[in-house]
Amino acid sequence: MLRAGDQLPTAREVVERLAINPNTVLKAYRELEREGLVQSRPGLGTFVIKNERHPLTRPVHLRLRRSLDRWVQAALAAGLDRESIVGMLTLALYESDREVDDERGA
Repeated sequence: MLRAGDQLPTAREVVERLAINPNTVLKAYRELEREGLVQSRPGLGTFVIKNERHPLTRPVHLRLRRSLDRWVQAALAAGLDRESIVGMLTLALYESDREVDDERGA
């Protein structure tokens, strides 16, 4: 298990060990950085950073789930099919990610 401060292997090392496409490794590292899990330090490497996310408490989880269930029922009642609902959720997550990236200056 990696901890805050641990250094990830270089992309080249991962490619050599796993025999996968270098672009796949670089894309994965970029995604980890975008998610705020690692930080790239030019000339030094990529390091795990402290993850401030905490597991949801049961009451918060239940409240969010009930809210989502109500939203899904409203979407179905409005005539949306499963594919349209997934599309709307995906778009909302994508736009949320973009807002976070804008706030971070990415």
